[in-house]
Amino acid sequence: MKIVVGHLYPDYLNIYADRGNIAVLERRAAWRGIDFDYRTIGLGEPVRAGEHDLYYVGGGQDREQALIAPDLVSKGEVLREEVAQGAAFLAVCGGYQLLGRFYRNRSGAELPGIGLLPHHTIAGERRMIGDVLLECEVEPGDRRTLAGFENHAGRTYLDEGAAPLGRVLAGFGNNGDDGLEGSRVGGAIGTYLHGPLLPRNPWLADWLIAKALSRRLGETPELDELPDDFERSAQLVSAERARARGGRF
Repeated sequence: MKIVVGHLYPDYLNIYADRGNIAVLERRAAWRGIDFDYRTIGLGEPVRAGEHDLYYVGGGQDREQALIAPDLVSKGEVLREEVAQGAAFLAVCGGYQLLGRFYRNRSGAELPGIGLLPHHTIAGERRMIGDVLLECEVEPGDRRTLAGFENHAGRTYLDEGAAPLGRVLAGFGNNGDDGLEGSRVGGAIGTYLHGPLLPRNPWLADWLIAKALSRRLGETPELDELPDDFERSAQLVSAERARARGGRF
């Protein structure tokens, strides 16, 4: 078995150790004997349909987002079709914002998004920072907790009826008002959770690996269980910090 991963703009969008998510995906694939073919996709480089099973884009400041936004838009049609054809996608913070329809910064200027996820983002005056805890149900009937760290001034608003990644148990989430965090369509997920996210939430890493493999295999495989005692301990620590922080939801 093999996964081909396309990492978008790693030289521009990689704050808060977001690159660590790639390391987790690679290790958890290798421990199961799954080949992991890592490729970068930079400015001016095309996305070729059918070449990747999983896409990843990390977070960045407004300056970096402005630099890559026009190029990402030029790739938008192919990326939307890739997800429609079963590719997995994880987008964090700045990358998450640009997968929506637009990001309006504090000056009122709008960066175009690619419309892969059903949301838009407007910059706020106050940053939303701290540990966050979610309840997620990315597969019907399978409720999980997701723990991470958020640091963003953008307020993201989902379209009516759009599916969030999860509901906020503690922290701010998308905008600090509606109790939702992230967005998802098919095998594509956008979120504000840094940390990086996947080391303390191995179940989500495995979900992405399975989604990526299903595109190549034509069916979702059952992954071998891994001894995740250390990872579970990390999630518990993060979750307790979030609960101690509290929140409105």
